[in-house]
Amino acid sequence: MNNKTKGILWMFVSVMGFTAMSVIIKYIPNIPIYEKLFLRNLINCLMSFIFILKYKKTFLVERPYIPFVFGRSLFGSLGMAANFYAIEHLTIADANMINKLSPVFVTICACYFLKERIDKKQVIGIIFMLIAVVFVVKPGNSFTLIPSLVGLFGALTAGFSYTIIRYLNEKVEPEIIIFYFSLTTVIGTLPFMLLNFVKPSPIELLFLIGIGVSATFGQFGLTYAYKLVPASEVSIYNYTIIITGMISGYLVFGEIPDIYSLIGGTIIIVTAIYLYIHNKKKEVD
Repeated sequence: MNNKTKGILWMFVSVMGFTAMSVIIKYIPNIPIYEKLFLRNLINCLMSFIFILKYKKTFLVERPYIPFVFGRSLFGSLGMAANFYAIEHLTIADANMINKLSPVFVTICACYFLKERIDKKQVIGIIFMLIAVVFVVKPGNSFTLIPSLVGLFGALTAGFSYTIIRYLNEKVEPEIIIFYFSLTTVIGTLPFMLLNFVKPSPIELLFLIGIGVSATFGQFGLTYAYKLVPASEVSIYNYTIIITGMISGYLVFGEIPDIYSLIGGTIIIVTAIYLYIHNKKKEVD
């Protein structure tokens, strides 16, 4: 099995992990978001910690990169909290669609902060993605507007976070970035969790652990996919989470996306394929 095939398989592991996480988050609405965030990242943090020890990696980060690791952790935590809120208050499909807009913000941020060039076809792709936002957010719908805007904020902060990860590539090990990101979220959510703690039932506790386990599979699947294969070759498969989100939302909660969400989702997927093909051509040229 070559690296590309392995990378694609790891990406599908990531998609299934994050899809399962979304379903479980929505399945236990009585548990506060901070509690879900804490358990999700505590498990992720512990597994990262064990992984680093097992492979005898250092926890130290070189001084010039410490602010960037902290920034990735901060923006990543804010993005995750916003995504959790969107999942709870929107359909899983809509929440995933909005979350998948983060690559647009990565492209914009990378252009501004990392001085990466954007060509005309990429600009066209960004415009179509922003048009898709209007269909998914549905500004005229007062019931979904706030959670949609929160989800959009999550996509924006995730864009900042992923831009920093791109900058840290080959400067800081991915496992170290994941560890400090999870640790920051655990520390940040602990006070809020203690103030608003809801004692979970045994089954709810099992589901909370499931959030952490499925998210860990999602996180490590994503990390290893990008480690084995260039992002330009494998990132397109990440958009299948829109489809798995629709299927799981329908099967578990009876959620049926409205026509506007279907149009928005179609625009996002088609534009992602368009940009994928364009980026592959750029690499050849």
